[in-house]
Amino acid sequence: MAETLSDDEITEGLPEHWERDGDEIVRTYEFDSYLAGVGFAAGAGGVAQDAFHHPELTIGYEEVEVRLTSHEAGGITEQDLDLAARFDDLL
Repeated sequence: MAETLSDDEITEGLPEHWERDGDEIVRTYEFDSYLAGVGFAAGAGGVAQDAFHHPELTIGYEEVEVRLTSHEAGGITEQDLDLAARFDDLL
């Protein structure tokens, strides 16, 4: 099981545009259309499945909110930061 990161490690490793919300990291991606957001969410789902690490994805009109945490570890781990960066690359 992955170990949770310290506050300093989270702050230093958090990708640009991501924020910490308690034991989660969060980013809202904005799109020009609803379907563009749905397409991103589908791609993010594939990336998450490959990493075997599953975020909460909330699809709204022209935006997708992504929340990452490692439930089994009880907080934010390196796996969350890595997946956040992979989602940014997907964009």
